[in-house]
Amino acid sequence: MLRSPLDTDPGHLPLGLAPPSCPDGRETDTALCDLSGPWLQHERLSRRDPNAKYHGIFQASRQILQEEGLTAFWKGHIPAQILSIGYGAVQFLSFEMLTELVHRGSVYDAREFSVHFVCGGLAACTATLTVHPVDVLRTRFAAQGEPKVYNTLRHAVGTMYRSEGPQVFYKGLAPTLIAIFPYAGLQFSCYSSLKHLYKWAMPAEGKKNENLQNLLCGSGAGVISKTLTYPLDLFKKRLQVGGFEHARAAFGQVRRYKGLMDCAKQVLQKEGALGFFKGLSPSLLKAALSTGFMFFWYEFFCNVFHCMNRTASQR
Repeated sequence: MLRSPLDTDPGHLPLGLAPPSCPDGRETDTALCDLSGPWLQHERLSRRDPNAKYHGIFQASRQILQEEGLTAFWKGHIPAQILSIGYGAVQFLSFEMLTELVHRGSVYDAREFSVHFVCGGLAACTATLTVHPVDVLRTRFAAQGEPKVYNTLRHAVGTMYRSEGPQVFYKGLAPTLIAIFPYAGLQFSCYSSLKHLYKWAMPAEGKKNENLQNLLCGSGAGVISKTLTYPLDLFKKRLQVGGFEHARAAFGQVRRYKGLMDCAKQVLQKEGALGFFKGLSPSLLKAALSTGFMFFWYEFFCNVFHCMNRTASQR
């Protein structure tokens, strides 16, 4: 049986090799969910308000298809792929280095829930600081209506820089960092805990399929972490489209926010407590698929590298 890198002591992992391979492709598989979520998140009116443009994922999907065509569901796909590869590479490399540091330099067990939570959170913050400008570009592409404000990635970078300055590429960074630490920390720690629960609950014959185990536990970890940190993700998306209101005029009411606290206050006052969870359904579906496949491919490639190293050492 191949060992799981997240279940064994750090220090034996192929640092930097598996991560870039893991996320690539999951943005393609979840493009519709990834786009429907921000569209609903950017809707300023309650879904019960007759003036609201979108009232749910199915109604929103039908209207988007009618108004903008099938390709609208892949808006921002190129920056999303760049974001996915870059973020995954930095996150997993940082996680492996941090857990190895804990393993070698402290008395803590590197497989504990708390260690995975802290190391996973710090790794995600490192990755976020690295690729946040691409995340802003992805959100802008997804948020724009017709006619398009940005036609290409190069055009978007130039236009945003000239009109809003270099700080535009770090809009929404504060809520992103606040949200990403517990979100990623819960991803790694819940994944590890769910794997132990899976092994305890499943009969012996069910434990043989490790690929299914990794996929299911990763999906569960994604749903749990996304649900618990979702309001901060909504605030991030709202702040990232600040200064972009002219492109959102066709989508209904447009508001301006002065910062994280002002955004939270306005959402609560105008949309109610349920406004904090707008677009949750497609986001949970996306989180289940993307996180499930993220850990699936991570474990798969790490095991492949372990086998290759073992074969090479036996020669």
